[in-house]
Amino acid sequence: MDSDGNIRTPRGLCIPETALSWTFARSAGAGGQNVNKTSSKASLTVATPLITGPRAALARVLAAYPESIRITQQVSRSQWRNRQHCITQLVEMIDIAAAPPAPPRRPSRPTKSSIERRLTSKKRESEKKGQRRKGDWE
Repeated sequence: MDSDGNIRTPRGLCIPETALSWTFARSAGAGGQNVNKTSSKASLTVATPLITGPRAALARVLAAYPESIRITQQVSRSQWRNRQHCITQLVEMIDIAAAPPAPPRRPSRPTKSSIERRLTSKKRESEKKGQRRKGDWE
């Protein structure tokens, strides 16, 4: 997060504070009586059209998440920690979506040794099955 409250991702995208919408609720699970009186579960909704950054990366993010992203965390008993987990997960999700596609695989030819291994394996299996056919077991 920078001084304006905006979130910056490693790929250069900026999520403005106005795009974030927080809601809090009571968390489920262990925690004793504290669970009954604190709202520590954090839900973050992000309006993806408000995200700014490089055009190509932004197009990939909008293709992956057209309208909004919703993240809910309740792993910690602390609301602040759950908020931090939400932001971390958001940055990871957006960074993965903004990543350029992997280059296409260039087909390669099998090596000489791999061809020889394959052929010797085939020959061995063929001989094994051939021995089964020639038996006198009647």
